[in-house]
Amino acid sequence: MSDTPPAPHSRVNAPTAALARLAEECGVAATYAAYDGERRSSSAHAIRAILATMGIEAGDDAACQAAYDRLVSERRTRPLPPVTVRRAGDGGEIAVHVAEGATAELTLTLESGLAMSLEQARVEDEPSAEAPTENSAEDDGPAPGIHHVRHPAIRRAIFRLPADLPVGYHTLTAHVGAAPALATGRLIVAPVRLEIPPEVRARRWGFMAQLYSVRSRASWGIGDLADLRDLCTLAAAKTGADFMLVNPLHAAEPIVPLTPSPYLPSSRLFINPIYIRVEDIPEVSYMPGADRSLIDWAAEKPRAASLSPSLIHRDPIWQAKRDALEQVFRLPRTAAREGAFLAFREREGEALEDFAAWCVIAETRGAAGEAGPLPSNLASPTAPGVAALRSAHADRVTFYAWLQWIADEQRGAAQDAALRAGMAIGVMTDLAVGVHPTGADAWAFASVLARDVSVGAPPDMYNQKGQEWTQPPFLPRALEDAGYEPFRAVVRSALRHSGALRIDHVIGLFRLWWVPISDDGSRDASDGAYVRYDHEALFGVLCLEAERAGAMVIGEDLGTVEPWVEDYLASRGILGTTVAWWEREPDGRFRPPEHQRSDVLATATTHDLPPTAAYLTGAGADLREKLGLLAQPAEEVRAKAAAERAAMIAFLVSRGWAAPGPSGEDPSDEDVLVGIHRAIMAAPALLAGVALTDAVGDLRIQNQPGTDREHPNWGVPLTDGRGLPVVLDSLFDHPRLRALVEAIRATRP
Repeated sequence: MSDTPPAPHSRVNAPTAALARLAEECGVAATYAAYDGERRSSSAHAIRAILATMGIEAGDDAACQAAYDRLVSERRTRPLPPVTVRRAGDGGEIAVHVAEGATAELTLTLESGLAMSLEQARVEDEPSAEAPTENSAEDDGPAPGIHHVRHPAIRRAIFRLPADLPVGYHTLTAHVGAAPALATGRLIVAPVRLEIPPEVRARRWGFMAQLYSVRSRASWGIGDLADLRDLCTLAAAKTGADFMLVNPLHAAEPIVPLTPSPYLPSSRLFINPIYIRVEDIPEVSYMPGADRSLIDWAAEKPRAASLSPSLIHRDPIWQAKRDALEQVFRLPRTAAREGAFLAFREREGEALEDFAAWCVIAETRGAAGEAGPLPSNLASPTAPGVAALRSAHADRVTFYAWLQWIADEQRGAAQDAALRAGMAIGVMTDLAVGVHPTGADAWAFASVLARDVSVGAPPDMYNQKGQEWTQPPFLPRALEDAGYEPFRAVVRSALRHSGALRIDHVIGLFRLWWVPISDDGSRDASDGAYVRYDHEALFGVLCLEAERAGAMVIGEDLGTVEPWVEDYLASRGILGTTVAWWEREPDGRFRPPEHQRSDVLATATTHDLPPTAAYLTGAGADLREKLGLLAQPAEEVRAKAAAERAAMIAFLVSRGWAAPGPSGEDPSDEDVLVGIHRAIMAAPALLAGVALTDAVGDLRIQNQPGTDREHPNWGVPLTDGRGLPVVLDSLFDHPRLRALVEAIRATRP
């Protein structure tokens, strides 16, 4: 039998030519290349549903034609595009659309406030547009006929942009004809590429950790920002590691039940306060003895859980920690501390106030037993009831703003400690693809997020039913109309106190798989379509913010990726990602290190794959069978995994990275794991990452894609191969970790 999953929705007719043309105009792909290279068509149903959430009527071919004509007309008659992106040094030209005979003036105001009039080079005709006019059969062929879309006479006044513009966010202002209103647009001048810091060019390596899973004896049952500080310090001192990649630290809900997944946050702008170490807040040291005893008493039960291999339960941990944090919040702050808090609040501005207000809304509705969609008077930050709520609950709004200040301080302390300990990069943070559909960002950014669709991924070999992540995606046109400000805010937040940023599913900056949500709430991950984004604009913002933060960027470009994407990432100075098991030559053999990419973060596993020890034992296939995630017979999947393991062992033995047993038997799983990391370290990859789960031989899977409650995703603490808890205090003395580090340092000094 073939490894290829069946073509999804082959029973559903492909889109008509008129629908496909409209979809193309809106950035929706009618066809896509599946992971196996086969070209497949998205269903007409999925495309129509996606266009509907964009506000585009496409019920039949006549509606498609009318919508297409309207969109083309809007694009051709708008004086300025909402956003123009240039790379530093490019200069070039920019067009202002004007009516026949009208004049135009164009002013550029730099981010610094300096304004300049731009020189007009010429006026030229606007190219005509074409659209299908006749209904066509339900196939991939072209429309039988086309005609020119007729518009009023529109011309293009072409202006020259200086080549020496500074990088930044600038403003274009056009005065067209006698119209009193001015047309404005944003000009983003981005760095050509991110330069690799000199101290990183010597091929650095570091660890990868799910922070919540790495507890110390002082933790409240969950790894926190103080643990991150100590994790970095100990890793640098005892192993020479240069970075610590952690899961997204994005904010969750303020009340229980908490969503456990760090990749499904309430907000990507702020930090989950469950990661705060209460005792490290300066005001705690001034607490009266009786009050301090209450905090110590509240910590006893969660601390005991840190020494257990049992699953991490966030709800009781957050309830205990929140009660303690409320006590600390009520303590007086020194004038300097209060000034620092006010400065933080002013710096974060409206975004922080909105987030804090949303937390209060969630809290008050939860206390009243209210659930479901927000009432209209609370449905957005500007809704009439929100101002009254801010006033009535000003102290609670301040409390939630204060939590973010404390979390930001402790996150900054972790990066400072990492650099002081000698790490070249320090903390590497992770940016989730999207947010919870009913969370704070979905509330604050409602105007730029799609409804009735979810982000996901089409079927592939590891997830043969596809994936659906419940996250609402950005609407491409709305995001552009907003000047990409929501994306800029997300990136800026992720880069704060970070030496590097990993972007989960970086392909999402090029395109995302949108999955329609039916009226009954159901969704089928295999019945979706790809929606394109203006990647030049998104990467322009990303590179600009990363350069200003002095940080590197790594894009997780695994999965189905067009070959040109790797080249594009490299051209912008953004590292890609490789996983040892997937580094193959076209004939299927494992790729020798000397033939591998250098501009990558190379690893043996990821948070979405089993730890290497679990993969070697076949635990990954066993779990997928148990959860009903296989589209092939389990025997075939296991046979394929066994063949892959045998091929890896043969490869490692042939290169001297693993040795057979004394009687010629296969190396032990521990030796194979070490050998895989020797191979990774021998490769030219600029960065190499070692999962802490691999370093201690953990067998439990942190996350099984395609599941929600079927598997305890994101709740598995760090344990060794025997299932015993490994706490931070003794982590770097663990025998397996020490043996692995010794092999790494011998291979990559």
